[in-house]
Amino acid sequence: MTLRLDDKKSIVAEVAEIARNASSLVAADYCGLSVAQLTDLRKQARHAGVYMRVVRNTLARRAFEGTQFACMDDALVGPLVLAFSKDEPGAAARIFKDFVKKCDKLQIKALSVDGQLLPGKELNRLASLPTRDEAISQLMSVMLAPITKLVRTIAEPHGKFVRTMAAVRDKKQESA
Repeated sequence: MTLRLDDKKSIVAEVAEIARNASSLVAADYCGLSVAQLTDLRKQARHAGVYMRVVRNTLARRAFEGTQFACMDDALVGPLVLAFSKDEPGAAARIFKDFVKKCDKLQIKALSVDGQLLPGKELNRLASLPTRDEAISQLMSVMLAPITKLVRTIAEPHGKFVRTMAAVRDKKQESA
């Protein structure tokens, strides 16, 4: 399918805008996937807030110029589907990891996070990053731990005093 120059410019502008705001990128070879499988993958991506697009490699290279994904130039070879994680870096990787379990025809070619190009075998590492909510929860538990320990330490002398008084009371009641 031939694209007019205006169409190419709009595709480059759209992908460049997404690339500026995205936190990570996963590029995968989709050869061998059926239309139904690719549609299912797109649906999962849409549900997770991941922008997925099949773009010509030359247009993708132009779109990535001046973004953190410029390192992907050498990895853009062959038919690729590009998945951009908007909010959390591991979102696209988790979707591809789950999809590869069901369909082994999808091959992860490259990943990019913070301007670093990673090989496709690093997918599990990227997918294991916590979600935004999990990260906030972990941060809050770390911040809460010293306060909780301080409260326990402050309350312990009073608790020990109360237990000692109760023991004295019980001993006096046994004597009487």
